Amino acid sequence: MHGEVPQIRLNRALATAGICSRRKADDLIRAGAVAVNGTVVLEPGLRVNPLSDTLSVYGRAVGLRADEKADQYCLLMLNKPVQVLSTVRDPQGRPCVLDYLPREFRQKRLYPVGRLDFFSEGLILLTDDGYLTHALTHPSRHIPRIYRLTVRESPTPDVLARMRSGMTLSEGDTLLPAEAELVGEHVVSLVLRQGVNRQIRRMCRDLGLTVLRLERTGLGPLKLGDLPKGRCRPLSREEVVALHKAAGTAR
Repeated sequence: MHGEVPQIRLNRALATAGICSRRKADDLIRAGAVAVNGTVVLEPGLRVNPLSDTLSVYGRAVGLRADEKADQYCLLMLNKPVQVLSTVRDPQGRPCVLDYLPREFRQKRLYPVGRLDFFSEGLILLTDDGYLTHALTHPSRHIPRIYRLTVRESPTPDVLARMRSGMTLSEGDTLLPAEAELVGEHVVSLVLRQGVNRQIRRMCRDLGLTVLRLERTGLGPLKLGDLPKGRCRPLSREEVVALHKAAGTAR
């Protein structure tokens, strides 16, 4: 149903709430320490709804409701530069999105919501709200992602029509129709509603287009605006409310 937030596994719910690791959550559940809606459960794979279910560990309530907990979470918008990884750390020492956060935010357990590839730039959301992250990235939500694509060739009407009608990539992945509009001789505005890995670059490859620049300018109700490259800012209260509404996590 459109207004429902996707359910998640019980062990993940406990881990996301900061109670313990997922492995430790398995042990707590099997030991009979966890109750859902007042009933002790023993199955870590039980699925729960963070908006309607109540959890407790050893009789102590665990808060899950996104709307009541919103002020306790951190939500940042970052304008990711190119050649920066959308991860919290890299074994090879390459720059990651967390490297661009002010010191006070680096101490929080922030993770990127989805990813932008190494050579893409633009809007990426970072948060410690696991329920919101799960809802925003769940395939059922179809949260729009808006991009500004610059290519070497001038896209023909046929190329735009193929983007709009949905494509099957050479690897066999079936894509939903994209909103594609030519906004400059070599610039296309694209709106995607699914999260296939490197989707735009693979579309362009199959369409004979050479990507020169790929920038995400919007995510759901969020707009990158004039946020400088490599800088971040907290979301406004209005943006947080709009994001929860788009994700289906608002009461």
